[in-house]
Amino acid sequence: MNEATGASSPKSVPVSGSQLADVVAQQLEAMLSAGNYDAVKVLLQPVQPVDIAEAIGNIPLVLQGLAFRLLSKNEAIEVYENLDPAVQQSLLDRLRSSEVLELVEEMSPDDRVRLFDELPAKVVRRLLAELSPAERRVTAQLLGYEQETAGRLMTTEFIDLKEFHSAAQALTIVRRRATETETIYSLYVTDRERHLTGILSLRDLVTADPEDLIGHVMTRDVVNVSTDTDQEEVARAIQRYDFLAVPVVDREQRLVGIVTVDDVIDVIEQEATRDLYAAGAVQAGDEDDYFQSNLFTVARRRVVWLAALVVANGFTTQVIAMNGFVLNQVVLLAAFIPLLIGTGGNVGAQSSTVVIRGLSTQRIQALGPMKAVVREAIAGALLGLLMLVVVVPFAWWKGEGPLVGAAVGISLMAITTLAATAGAALPLLFDKMGLDPALMSAPFITTATDVAGVLIYLRTAAWLLNHTNVAPS
Repeated sequence: MNEATGASSPKSVPVSGSQLADVVAQQLEAMLSAGNYDAVKVLLQPVQPVDIAEAIGNIPLVLQGLAFRLLSKNEAIEVYENLDPAVQQSLLDRLRSSEVLELVEEMSPDDRVRLFDELPAKVVRRLLAELSPAERRVTAQLLGYEQETAGRLMTTEFIDLKEFHSAAQALTIVRRRATETETIYSLYVTDRERHLTGILSLRDLVTADPEDLIGHVMTRDVVNVSTDTDQEEVARAIQRYDFLAVPVVDREQRLVGIVTVDDVIDVIEQEATRDLYAAGAVQAGDEDDYFQSNLFTVARRRVVWLAALVVANGFTTQVIAMNGFVLNQVVLLAAFIPLLIGTGGNVGAQSSTVVIRGLSTQRIQALGPMKAVVREAIAGALLGLLMLVVVVPFAWWKGEGPLVGAAVGISLMAITTLAATAGAALPLLFDKMGLDPALMSAPFITTATDVAGVLIYLRTAAWLLNHTNVAPS
């Protein structure tokens, strides 16, 4: 406990980041409500900006602007960049125009563009007009690239050197520009036309002889991405090569920016969220804002897909109605319909899950699409064969004869094989067509196998009734 202010340091609390933010938020709210502003400054001084941002987001709206104003200028910028978009917009409404302009002016270009993507167009135009000419030019440049591309994701704050610089000169440049750039651990070398010609790490620079020329110590084989490269491809490049940042070049191979690993982590989280929503047949927004949405928005995002699935499931009802004569002769056949379609749906969902994940990580390319489908089809057949050991004897016993057991056994093998094949083939087909493979997720595969499974089962039972001497019990 701090005797002067009554504030306890959150450093002493052995909790995770989110728990720490909750603890800070509780103390922050109490101190602000009591008007103990000196205690707030002491409380927040040792806390990381990302935890301060989460804590501010967890306190009432009327206190958020007050808490933010108590931060130092540099800390306020870092905290603001880590706030949720909704909180960022709320603070813009509560801060004075001069404070807003100063805050937006000092933000890094990539974070500023992400903020502008969330703001109304009218507000963006006003803020752009009030920015300094240099920041306005950079921001307009980034906003001109397509969304979810390297150009929209990159920052223009990086250090570039020339081949004729000595190591000593380069270190002087790094020291001078370090506070203005996103990262200094990767340094880029360009020619007079700003074409990317090489790269070197800060370690290579520090360990080089002071008189060595950059052109002699740099690496000329540079991995880079283009401004129109999809953000998922950028993430894969950084993951594959263990980069802290990857350079971005335009069509003329001029260096225009870099994408850093912290931005890529946000991309991975965003893409994973979308895939999970698609896998659950939920229409996702651009951000993971599901739990901040109102109930009408939640229902709207779900009802579209549910309506499509209801229509598709109507085909299952139609198939049963068209083959009702089989069920009239052997009523017990109806008891095994849920087992068969449930098994088919589960097998299809498993296959689609592994294939969609394989496409996302690009691991499936090593095997090949056709081999992947065949592999899953064989796996489905083996699964059906293994389940026959339990299901067929039970069906035979309940049916008091071979008819039901034979119908269930044949159908089970066919359904699991078909479900696994469809679960693998449909996402691959969507990917080939340029569509999101995650759309062919568990709910759709399950619905498709339901229709096919019921049809296979009832037609198999009808064939057995017509072509065998086995009479129904």
